[in-house]
Amino acid sequence: MKRNLLLILLLFLSGCLNYTQVTTIKTDGSGNMFIHYWMKWTSTRDSIIVDQLGLFNRDSVYKEFTSTFSSIKNVEVYKDYSDSTIHGKVDFEFNSLDSLNQLPAFRDSKLTIKDGEDNTKIFSQFIAPVATGFGIKSKNFSLTYIYYLPGEILNHNATEISRNKLTWQYYQDEIGTGEYISATYRPFKLKETPAWIYIIALIVLVVVVAYLFSKRFK
Repeated sequence: MKRNLLLILLLFLSGCLNYTQVTTIKTDGSGNMFIHYWMKWTSTRDSIIVDQLGLFNRDSVYKEFTSTFSSIKNVEVYKDYSDSTIHGKVDFEFNSLDSLNQLPAFRDSKLTIKDGEDNTKIFSQFIAPVATGFGIKSKNFSLTYIYYLPGEILNHNATEISRNKLTWQYYQDEIGTGEYISATYRPFKLKETPAWIYIIALIVLVVVVAYLFSKRFK
């Protein structure tokens, strides 16, 4: 799979396509991502093309997301005959969000986290436009991006937000020539050792020192 997963799917398949990406980013820039893409094929042609592309082949998907900066936790591919859908799922960890741009699946995504003013961070990802050829209706192509950002959200263009969880949902015809999803946040402070621990430690130290001195002068 040398090209973007969604581009290949949309150009060659006539079924309903769905793509969901859930990403959790930690304060140090590392994190984990879960991707679930699936389609409902409507013809024998769809099934043949799916097999040829390897998008729903476990070994092919595993290879697509293998790198020195990511660690795959799980890859799952299966068919649900109850509703004639085929699914692909990938769950992996990464060292830094920016490094994912080196994966073929994110070649045009321009994933970044940049420093902003007043100790803020600016996250962004580009959703590239996809040509809607071969009679494919763009309303049959849905995209969902969910991000858990490690800080207080100050500004964003998400369609939904709940604390530090941001959701962007689109149909293909809403993307136009491309769309940036972005958010500015102030990172959470690293967990600090509670002050009472230092106080107790100091008291214990004073007691030990006093005891040692009292033993010495007896």
